[in-house]
Amino acid sequence: MSDCAHVSELPHPEPVPRSETCLGCLEAGTHPVQLRLCLLCGHVGCCDSSPLQHATTHFKETGHPVMRSFESGESWRWCFEDGSIV
Repeated sequence: MSDCAHVSELPHPEPVPRSETCLGCLEAGTHPVQLRLCLLCGHVGCCDSSPLQHATTHFKETGHPVMRSFESGESWRWCFEDGSIV
């Protein structure tokens, strides 16, 4: 784990997920491999193993640095700015 400064900027409680799946994949007719939840706004996007990598696209468009796995049984978080698990 790292000492990511972005974690202290996250809202509490966590934002409510905007959807239950990646809407970008749904719109494009593709299937996400795994889902990620933006911890600043609640956007749900697909991981980088998915064809369209919507979670990374969301970070690039918004600058929201921290997301967490939106998969059942997983709670790890990733900071795009630091490039590490937080």
